[in-house]
Amino acid sequence: MPEPTKKEENEAPAPPPPPPPEEQSKEKEGGSAPPKAPEEQDKQNSNTTQSVLFVEKPQNGTVKVGENITFIAKVEAKDLLRKPTVKWFKGKWMDLASKAGKHLQLKETFERQTRMYTFEMQIIQAKENYAGNYRCEVSYKDKFDTCSFDLEVLESTGTTPNIDIRSAFKRSEGQEDAGELDFSGLLKRREIKQQEEEPQIDVWELLKNAKPSEYEKIAFQYGITDLRGMLKRLKRMKRVEKKSAAFSKILDPAYQVDKGGKVRFVVELADPKLEVKWFKNGQEIRPSTKYIFEHKGCQRIMFINNCQMTDDSEYYVTAGDEKCSTELFVREPPVMVTKQLEDTKAYCGERVELECEVSEDDANVKWFKNGEEIIFGPKSRYRVKVEGKKHILIIDGATKADTAEYSVMTTGGQSSAKLSVDLRPLKILQPLTDLTVKLGNEICLKCEISENIPGKWTKNGLPVQESERLKVVHKGKVHKLVIANALIEDEGEYVFTPDAYSVTLPAKVHVIDPPKIHLDGLDADNTVTVIAGNKLRLEIPVSGEPPPKALWSRADKAIAEGGGRIRAESYPDSSTLVIDIAEREDSGVYNINLKNEAGEAHASIKIKVVDIPDPPLAPNVSDVGDDWCKMSWEPPANDGGSPILGYFIERKKKQSSRWMRLNFDLIKETTFEPKKMIEGVAYEVRIFAVNAVGISKPSMPSKPFVPLAVTSPPTLLAIDSVTDTTVTMKWRPPDQIGAAGLDGYVLEYCFEGSTSANQSDEKGEAAYDLSAEDWIQANTDLIDKTKFTITGLPTDAKIFVRVKAVNAAGASEPKYYGQPILVREIIEPPKIRIPRHLKQTYIRRVGEAVNLVIPFQGKPRPELIWKKDGVDIDKNQINIRNSETDTIIFIRKAERSHSGKYDLQVKVDKYVETASIDIQIVDRPGPPQVVKIEDVWGENAALVWTPPKDDGNAPITGYTIQKADKKSMEWFTVIEHYHRTNATITELVIGNEYYFRVFAENMCGLSEEATMTKESAVIAKDGKVYKNPVYEDFDFTEAPMFTQPLVNTYAIAGYNATLNCSVRGNPKPKITWMKNKVAIVNDPRYRMFSNQGVCTLEIRKPSPYDGGTYCCKAVNDLGTVEIECKLEVKGGLSFCRLLLQGVPPNIIDSYLRDLESSNPEGN
Repeated sequence: MPEPTKKEENEAPAPPPPPPPEEQSKEKEGGSAPPKAPEEQDKQNSNTTQSVLFVEKPQNGTVKVGENITFIAKVEAKDLLRKPTVKWFKGKWMDLASKAGKHLQLKETFERQTRMYTFEMQIIQAKENYAGNYRCEVSYKDKFDTCSFDLEVLESTGTTPNIDIRSAFKRSEGQEDAGELDFSGLLKRREIKQQEEEPQIDVWELLKNAKPSEYEKIAFQYGITDLRGMLKRLKRMKRVEKKSAAFSKILDPAYQVDKGGKVRFVVELADPKLEVKWFKNGQEIRPSTKYIFEHKGCQRIMFINNCQMTDDSEYYVTAGDEKCSTELFVREPPVMVTKQLEDTKAYCGERVELECEVSEDDANVKWFKNGEEIIFGPKSRYRVKVEGKKHILIIDGATKADTAEYSVMTTGGQSSAKLSVDLRPLKILQPLTDLTVKLGNEICLKCEISENIPGKWTKNGLPVQESERLKVVHKGKVHKLVIANALIEDEGEYVFTPDAYSVTLPAKVHVIDPPKIHLDGLDADNTVTVIAGNKLRLEIPVSGEPPPKALWSRADKAIAEGGGRIRAESYPDSSTLVIDIAEREDSGVYNINLKNEAGEAHASIKIKVVDIPDPPLAPNVSDVGDDWCKMSWEPPANDGGSPILGYFIERKKKQSSRWMRLNFDLIKETTFEPKKMIEGVAYEVRIFAVNAVGISKPSMPSKPFVPLAVTSPPTLLAIDSVTDTTVTMKWRPPDQIGAAGLDGYVLEYCFEGSTSANQSDEKGEAAYDLSAEDWIQANTDLIDKTKFTITGLPTDAKIFVRVKAVNAAGASEPKYYGQPILVREIIEPPKIRIPRHLKQTYIRRVGEAVNLVIPFQGKPRPELIWKKDGVDIDKNQINIRNSETDTIIFIRKAERSHSGKYDLQVKVDKYVETASIDIQIVDRPGPPQVVKIEDVWGENAALVWTPPKDDGNAPITGYTIQKADKKSMEWFTVIEHYHRTNATITELVIGNEYYFRVFAENMCGLSEEATMTKESAVIAKDGKVYKNPVYEDFDFTEAPMFTQPLVNTYAIAGYNATLNCSVRGNPKPKITWMKNKVAIVNDPRYRMFSNQGVCTLEIRKPSPYDGGTYCCKAVNDLGTVEIECKLEVKGGLSFCRLLLQGVPPNIIDSYLRDLESSNPEGN
């Protein structure tokens, strides 16, 4: 554990104020306080008035050297809004937060379920000097709690308990033990051991006889860590002790022993029979290897072996009812300087480190400069780095003022060394450079040298004075001179000279003024307005040094100086643009460019040539009345460069040529309403536009229009029908329609209770004209007829209805229905109106569509039920579609199973109406069951058959009989539409044998099959013998002949090709294929086929080599015949692509030949 060094506690809320020095001396580092006197205890309790925060406090612990130990404190966070602040201390004031590291770790955790904070202090690889008294403090806002605990570090079990090895290692000042075994330290101090040993000094006696002002000096010199504790004990020692009856000789007031040494306490009893007990801080001491008790007569002796810092405490002994006490002070051994400081040389600006080593880790040392103590702080250039026994004094950025003798002092020695700081050879890393700066810009002169030293700036040999505009910057090795808003006066030669060096860094600054264009006399948007026909002379002031050259341009086209209608004129302080007789086309943006050696300036000036506006377009008359109209127009396309101020309107009759102005004050809007016109007379109007320059020409006249009046209101508005959601109204046309005619009607309604419902009187006429937003227009388009149905109305609502007549002049006054209309349908009993053709059986063939529409009546909308043969209809097979006035039964493809009786039930409330429809789906009949030949005589045969088993759901209307000769078995119809089931077939050919078959027939046609007789009817001859004719054999032999020749063919390389031809001949000719007059035999690339005289040659995946003349040769006994064709193989992908794209082969061939001729090398 490092030695304690006092630190200020600047974390968390401050703990309560410390007790007075008299009370503080009762607590020391490395031990616990002795029992407090009653008055001191009461005083301490009075200071501790804050709430207790600890749930679990750290307990006293014992650990062996080299082992680890953990102390735990727990705080409950139930009533805390944030984490409390916890501090760990050793002794009275040493904060351990700064000592956390290799041997000390502080941890904290929080358990959300139990809301418990756990704080841990873990000591790793404990050493003997870690023993002592520790304290844990916790604070939260105004609450504070603290607890103390002791740590005892025992010797490792590996050492022999009976032998005190450390007694062999004595320090120079006579203490009995050196604490931790450090052989290297002993070897370094051999020379010191040879010196004469100084007599052992009793610090206790020194403090007794010393002045209070010398207490701190003695404490530092002799390593006293708890000076205030010793002073408190010294104060108590000065009290006069009373004589004791039990003790003839009491303990000395105080004992002093070096750390690791041995101390002996002796008292003499007045009565040797009294029992003696020894106590340490109120706890009785038991005999052990550390505490040894001896009895010698009346003497009672206690030995404390191997004294540690934990033994620094108050001890007392009791005999009977009396006790005597003493104080034991354990003094740490003096700290020696084991490695001396060394003389050091450095350059200015470098980091200097003076290093020494002492005999103890983290020992308290003091540094001096030329005999004066160095004060360390946040603003000090000196800082100390401690690494165990190593102490390093660090000086950042050394200067010549740091040249001195530095010394370090410990409690057991001191060391000194000289530090010499010299200038380093100066190098110019970045020289000053000449600058050319525009007027008003920033001037920044920058240089960099190898050393971090100040310097001086001069301008033209005179020192530079800092101001708000001129700043001198020194940052490390970089020096800057910054001048904001450069002026002409800032031009000159600047020199920087580093302090303590004779080097100079010069630079020249040249300030220039770029050209400027002054447009203060123009508008904010730099616009100049001129009236067309006038002369413009625009003078623009300019500045710059040297005087800039001006160039005027428009649309990237330069304007020359001298003659011309548009020209430029240049002067030393201005530039002028002249336009003689300005035209409207001269409007636009004109650019002026200034240039000199300092830079360029650009400006754009908008010249606006204004004129009278163009005439507006012809006005549009959108609405007319009996003596008025509404007209509107668009502003003119060109306002002449000046905003339009308003318009004048003129009117005339179409047949007249005299225009009359209608307004004498300008109209700013683009709409107007002329009045006082004659109804039925055609008029025209026109417009004049006016701007600040003048009046435009008149616009084209409008289309002729005729003022017209609206019609009178419609008449006889009445109710036609009412349902639960609709109301149908009807009315008569207006009495007076007028010249504008009648375009249609608008029907409107509103609900009872709205603000518009009270606008009609009892007669249904409008009481007064108001704009009513509650009226709802029932029709989106004009109604041509005098009847309309209002739909989408809520049931049981009451509505008011009105109708207006509309023509070209507008809508007429409305006609109101006098009473509110209740939206509720009157019950009308249902009635089915079966069409006439459905009152008898409805017949359809299989596969045809059935679509029957059955109208009905009834209000409200009736409920419809369809049944087939008394069973509900399967809607998957038959579609039923219902509307308000009819029902439709639809069968897409009728089948015989759809035949039957269909019942329709229409129900309205308690009223029911029914109707039935018979549907018959018919098909062709089956064939007759059996056909027999009853008799054959002469040229006649009698047939009998039975009717078919399946009549196709329709009556059999007849039969069809056919006969067939046994030789040819070709059937011929004998009888059609025959109604009987027997028939006699006549006019049969004698000598022939016949079979017969019969078809059944109904309204759909003949049966698909016929029933044939199993026997045949033979018509025998009567007395005649037939002689068969003699025929000569026909000669079928024929020489081979090609009926289909070969055709010249194109083939694509890589795709199979075929050659086809056809040949005939008897006997069958032998076919031979040849290529270029050479027979094709056993070549696997060719396949030859011959089927029914068709000969085929297949060429598998041909290449250009397979092209040539192919021949097909046919040979039999009667002759030989040959036929030839040419095959051309086109190689490459281009031919294939062209062919797939539909290009004819001859064009592809011509294209490829041209391509080959243009590229003879084959590239």
